[in-house]
Amino acid sequence: MKNNLKNGFISNLPISISVLIYGVVLGVICTSKSITFIQLALMNIFIFAGSSQFVIVDMINNPINISIVVGSALLINLRYFLITASLNDLFIRSSINKKLFIVHFVTDESWAVTLNKKKENENINIYFLLGGGFCIFVSWFIGTSIGYYFGALISNPKLYGLDFAFLALFISIVASMYKKRSDLIVYCTTAIIAVILEKTISNMSYIIFSSLIGCYIYIFINKREKYE
Repeated sequence: MKNNLKNGFISNLPISISVLIYGVVLGVICTSKSITFIQLALMNIFIFAGSSQFVIVDMINNPINISIVVGSALLINLRYFLITASLNDLFIRSSINKKLFIVHFVTDESWAVTLNKKKENENINIYFLLGGGFCIFVSWFIGTSIGYYFGALISNPKLYGLDFAFLALFISIVASMYKKRSDLIVYCTTAIIAVILEKTISNMSYIIFSSLIGCYIYIFINKREKYE
């Protein structure tokens, strides 16, 4: 347990730098929205989902129904059903309480690192995933804190390229999971579909629909290659 927890934490350190920078941006935005540090800290602890937190912070001062804020955040986070399902074998024999605790700390980054380690046939278990989640959580908390308390020194995040941190992070995740030419077809097709749906759907559900379509395309291509 201890070795997997430690290895998971260490394996996520390189990618956690981008998470920290991305957290700085959120911290800076929170200061401009008059959100207290306690509110930010509680979001980090109980929500711990970067993209959803950005949506919540963006909407929080607008005259908008709370159900829309919650609904938008939930739609964005529905992708974690797909993420955790891909690591289902790690959760075998785990109690429901343990599953709920560990799933709370699952992130896109720790999931990608864990999935790559599994493909390399390394001996990892559920605690490797948890260790990676802890690493991302610590980086995220430090980053948002820095942005909150030193936000006045960073009046324009775009000037330092901090607004690109989130995009750069996910590009690195996708690049690390690229294995063959057909993967590029899936990536490009899903991206195009996501852009089209984003222009036609008024809420964040386009993320879920494009993800599901992307999964179907991946399954279809791989089944076809297998039979050929």
